[in-house]
Amino acid sequence: MVAKPPRRTPQRILEAARALYNRFGEPNISTTRIAAELGISPGNLHYHYPTKNALLDALVAEDLQALDGVLAQAPAVRRTTEAWQCIQAQLALAHKHRFLLRDLNELLSRNRQLEQQVQAMLARQTEAARALLGGLVTGGDAGMNSAEIDDLATALVLVLNGWHSFAFARAPRLALEAPQAERTLTEGVGQVLALVAPYLTPEARDTLRQLRQQPGSEPPAAWTPPRVAAPTNAGSERCGTG
Repeated sequence: MVAKPPRRTPQRILEAARALYNRFGEPNISTTRIAAELGISPGNLHYHYPTKNALLDALVAEDLQALDGVLAQAPAVRRTTEAWQCIQAQLALAHKHRFLLRDLNELLSRNRQLEQQVQAMLARQTEAARALLGGLVTGGDAGMNSAEIDDLATALVLVLNGWHSFAFARAPRLALEAPQAERTLTEGVGQVLALVAPYLTPEARDTLRQLRQQPGSEPPAAWTPPRVAAPTNAGSERCGTG
């Protein structure tokens, strides 16, 4: 077996920072604490990341790159099971970087670049949510018009991004830690898609009900949708019907 190459110091720093931020909150962790966790000097850490904001920017860049990969799959959604997988992938990624959403107000108050990145992220998430909802209409699992899609897309993004903060407030240091985290993830996906349930067909509602009753499963690193043939009618036309 070929040995894996050792992780480079910058990546080790990012992984240690993410783990500590997730567990204790970013405002409560200094770069000195991160260096101690890794057994390196603070000077070595600052050689790679001169400031705490530089470290944060690198973590956010990783998060946004991974999120873009997940959001790119949303237009392929046609069925409720696929919508579940797509939302699950987004929440699993949010769990990996949960400190970012939990400490967001504090982070935004001191990092102008993060403010711009988050605004762009929310716009991309909302557009992906519109595509997901339109796909459910195209696939025949839901019926809603374009105005309803716009409203639901915003609501989906709101619940999706607020779920980890809500779960943490409800059960600090428990809901987001193993083994409870998998159940929290499944519950979160169900809460997001519960917003869509009134617009689903009876069969699709039954599917969603079954998915919500399943025990928590290992969060996917990413979701790869099945190949979907191009619809004969444009999605925008079907979304426009009542």
